[in-house]
Amino acid sequence: MNSPVDITFRSGSGSAAAECRGWFLPAVGSQDGTAPCVVLAHGLGGTADSGLMPFAEAFAAAGYAAFAFDYRGFGRSGGQPRQVVSPARQQDDYRAAIAAAAAQPGVDPTRIVLWGCSLAGGHVLEVARGRDDVAAIISMVPLVDGRAAAMAATRQHKPSALLRSTGAAIAAKAVTAAGRPEPMLPLAGPPGSTALLSLDGYEKAYTSVAGPSWRNEVGASIGTELGSFRPGRHAEEHVEVPMLVQIADLDRSAPPHAAATTAFAARAEVRHYPGDHFDLFAGRPCHDRAVAHALHFLRRHVG
Repeated sequence: MNSPVDITFRSGSGSAAAECRGWFLPAVGSQDGTAPCVVLAHGLGGTADSGLMPFAEAFAAAGYAAFAFDYRGFGRSGGQPRQVVSPARQQDDYRAAIAAAAAQPGVDPTRIVLWGCSLAGGHVLEVARGRDDVAAIISMVPLVDGRAAAMAATRQHKPSALLRSTGAAIAAKAVTAAGRPEPMLPLAGPPGSTALLSLDGYEKAYTSVAGPSWRNEVGASIGTELGSFRPGRHAEEHVEVPMLVQIADLDRSAPPHAAATTAFAARAEVRHYPGDHFDLFAGRPCHDRAVAHALHFLRRHVG
C-alpha cells in the first residue's frame, strides 16, 4: 500500500475562501496508469481521520485512487467559523475536492466516484448533478431527508430534550445575526444531554472512530437547517449515473425508509445491513461486508 499524500486545495471565494486539506492514496496496481478516483466525504461534524481512511485504503488496494478530505472549518482544513455546518458550503468544498483529486498523477479525471456517508450521503446527490466527470455514486447510511430525520427524532427523544435543542438552534441564529460567534453544542453525548447525537450508544460509537483532529462540538444553528436539507427529493431527475445506496436497517439517525425511497427513485442498487448508523465503519459488525459490496459495485460499473 502506498503512503497517503497530504494534499491542499482552495475552496470558496472572497473572505469565505480557505485552504482545505485531504489525504490522497494512489491506486495500487493500476494497469494503464490512469485509475478512477473515489472522493470521500464525511457526515455531520466528521473529519477525514474519523473513519474514512479504512474505506479509502480498501479502494486504493483494489486499484482505485482515493481522496478523503476535510470541509472548511473542520479537521485539518482552514477556514472560519470553525465547527459550523453549512450544507451549501460543504457541497462547494466537495466540488473543489473533485477538482483537486482529478489533478493528481495517475487519476482518470473522467472517472470520478463520489462516496459520502450520513450527511455527505445526501451531498453526493447534489454534487453529482449536471457533471459529466462523475462515473458513479456510493451513498452510505445517507441522510437524504432532514424532515424525516426530524420526525424520527421526535419519537426517539424526550420532549424536554427536543425543546432545549430547538431553543438552542433558534438562539444561535439570533446570535450570529447580531455578528457574534455562533454558540456550540456537543455533537455526541449521553441520552438526555443537549448533544445533537444523544441516542443510547451513539456517543461511544462516534468517539470510537474519532481521529485526533475531530472535535466533539458543532455550531448550534444546524438544528434550523437540517429540516430543509432534502437532497433526495429530485433523485429521479438528477441521478444519471450508477448509484449504490447502503442502508443500515436499524438506523436511528438517518431514516432507512427515506434512503430506500430515494434509492428507488434514483434506480439505484441497494444493499441492506442489520445494524445502526455507525455499524458500517471499521471495527463494527457490518464494515467488511459494506466494503465488499462497494468494491463489487465499482468493478461492475466503473471498471
